[in-house]
Amino acid sequence: MSDLQRSFAKAKLASFPLEPPLPSAALLEEDQYAREEEDEIQPLPESEQDEDSSSASSTSSASSTGTIRPNSKHLFARPIGSGSGKKALDPIPWADYFAQEYYLENVRPDETVIYHVYVIPPLAKGPLFVLHHGAGSSGLSFALFAAELRKALPNAGVLSFEARGHGETVVKTPDGHIKGAPHDLSLSLLSSDLVDAVKLLQARLDWPQLPEIILVGHSLGGPIVTDVALKGTLGISVLGYAVLDVVEGSAIDALQKMNSYLATRPKSFSSLASGIEWHTRSRTLRNITAARVSVPSLLCRNPSASVSARDSEPWVWRTDLSATEFYWGNWFTGLSKKFLEAKGGKLLILAGTDRLDKELMIGQMQGKYQLQVFPDAGHFIHEDQPAKTAMVVVDFYRRNDRSALVLPPKVGELLKRKP
Repeated sequence: MSDLQRSFAKAKLASFPLEPPLPSAALLEEDQYAREEEDEIQPLPESEQDEDSSSASSTSSASSTGTIRPNSKHLFARPIGSGSGKKALDPIPWADYFAQEYYLENVRPDETVIYHVYVIPPLAKGPLFVLHHGAGSSGLSFALFAAELRKALPNAGVLSFEARGHGETVVKTPDGHIKGAPHDLSLSLLSSDLVDAVKLLQARLDWPQLPEIILVGHSLGGPIVTDVALKGTLGISVLGYAVLDVVEGSAIDALQKMNSYLATRPKSFSSLASGIEWHTRSRTLRNITAARVSVPSLLCRNPSASVSARDSEPWVWRTDLSATEFYWGNWFTGLSKKFLEAKGGKLLILAGTDRLDKELMIGQMQGKYQLQVFPDAGHFIHEDQPAKTAMVVVDFYRRNDRSALVLPPKVGELLKRKP
């Protein structure tokens, strides 16, 4: 290199800053959200929805698709949606994942319960997956799971149920007044509610008989679907049941720390976006898309405020979990024994093998149930890993599908065939 070239290079380098500029905090936050969107999926195609939901689907906004960051697989892909942090936290409507929602009225002598359910009707002779959320959650916690399940099994139907005291399910007194907390959340009543909702949906959709059913329950939903399977209240339609991240031993141990955990949670949020952000930053949910769908259903305006002032009130928890403490032992005591004894196929999906208690360890070694572990997921397995969870549940259904069985002909029939 000549002296003239060296002097020119030194002068050029001197004009550059000594260090590259650091990324802004906003960019760092967006990168964090991008890493958590690995399980993001597309909404259900409109062709799979009926006329009741077409209007709702057509109004879904572009915010239902988050910002796509370039990666090694899609380096030159065109970004979709807005790049602002605000858009990345916008709620996503339920109609992007379910075909219909129903309010099913169940009149009893001492109360009237209006069950709120999200539904994708089964096609042809497809099975029905009946999904029950955990305590404090809602039917929308299964939104991404339902879409992935339908993608893997196109003729399958989904009923995502919301228990009393959760979501939009309402309990009324005989004189028509809405019951508030505390609700009766005993295990026997919750399992009865689920069975009644399935039968009410059968009547609403004019099914001559129930389709083949796979019960799926997360956390509190696990003991409920197990109780339904054990009692046989849905008859021979139930092929099997899947329990997501709950076993008796670890659940009872965790209940001792529940009040301490509830004391650390925020009591309210200034906006829905703030609630979504807390769930992702605290790693309660590890999938930003799942949080945008399910978290808004967990919050509501302060119900004690006047109607005129309600819009200015902060968002509070819809379900008061501390008020359910009386029922915690009732939910989980004896769960392992019931899980192993109930009829039908059995599937247990956990976020870690350390959650297994002694009774389940013995049952697993004896081959009494199928065990699947997702070590990278949190407690909300079906929201953190919807695609993987759906594939395991679909494979579980296929192994227990009676219509796929081909029985050999009877001896009498073989003898008749002889010339």
